Amino acid sequence: MKSFGAGLLVISGLYAGSAWAGPDAGLAAHRAAYELSLADAGSSGPPGAQTPVAATGLIAYEFRGSACEGYASNFRQITELQRNEGEPINSDLSSVTFEDGDGKALQFEIDGRNSASIDPPISGSAARADGDKTTVQLYKPDKAKVDLGAGVLFPTQHIETILATAKAGGSVLQARVYDGSETGRKVFLALAVIGREATAPSPDAKIAPDLAGVRRWPVTVSYFNEAIKDSSPDYTLAYDLYENGVSGTLKLDYGRFMLEAKLSKLEFLKTAPCGK
Repeated sequence: MKSFGAGLLVISGLYAGSAWAGPDAGLAAHRAAYELSLADAGSSGPPGAQTPVAATGLIAYEFRGSACEGYASNFRQITELQRNEGEPINSDLSSVTFEDGDGKALQFEIDGRNSASIDPPISGSAARADGDKTTVQLYKPDKAKVDLGAGVLFPTQHIETILATAKAGGSVLQARVYDGSETGRKVFLALAVIGREATAPSPDAKIAPDLAGVRRWPVTVSYFNEAIKDSSPDYTLAYDLYENGVSGTLKLDYGRFMLEAKLSKLEFLKTAPCGK
C-alpha cells in the first residue's frame, strides 16, 4: 500500500524571519500539528480490504531557518487506517531535510514504516549546477547517482513560486518538484491551481489566532509521476496557503480515499534576522 505521508513532504517548505512580523517579513519559521481523519472513502479504486473505512493519526511538523542560514525541516506522520476486513494498516513516516538558502542544494533522510509493507530508509543529497542541471547522490538504500535534468524545484522553492504566482494574480502553475521521497529517484510533475485571495474570516484562526488577517489563497496541487505519461495523479492536496507559508487544514486525496489533516496547533518560532 502507498506511503500516505509522501504528499506533505512536497508542500512543507517553510521559512522566515523572526516569528510573524507582517506582510513583508517573508515566511514564518513555525511548529504545527494536524489531526488526521477519513474525509472520503472514494469510489475510484476496487472494493476490498485495501479501502479504509476509518482513519486516525497525527502530523507533526517543524521548520526553522532563513535565506541566510538555509531551511531545516522535521516532519512526522503517524496514521492508522481501519479496513473493511483484516487488521488495520499502521504507518509511521518521518523526514528530516535541509535546503540551501539559495536553492542550490537539498539534503534528506526519510524513513517510512508500514505494517502492510517494508520500505527501506532513503537518504541522499541533491545539487544544482550553474547550468541548472540537478544531480542526486543517493546513500541509502543503495549508493547511486541520478541526473534529474534542468528546471527542478526543491520544496521551499516550490512554495515560494506558488506564493509569487498567487500574489501576481496567476491561477495555474506547473513545476517539476523533487523532495527525495518514495524511491529518491522520482520527480513529480506538480500542477497547482490557485484560487482568488480569500476574503472570508480564516477557519484556522480559531486554532491559531495569529493567522487572522494574514493573506491566504486556496490551492490545489496534483502530483503526477513524471515518468508515466497521461496518468492520474499519485495524490492531490487542497489547502489554504497563507502568505507567511503556513498551510491550513488540508485534504489529501489518494484516489481510493481522502484524508483530512485538520490544523490543531500552531506555534511561531524565532530565528535570527536575515538581510536577504
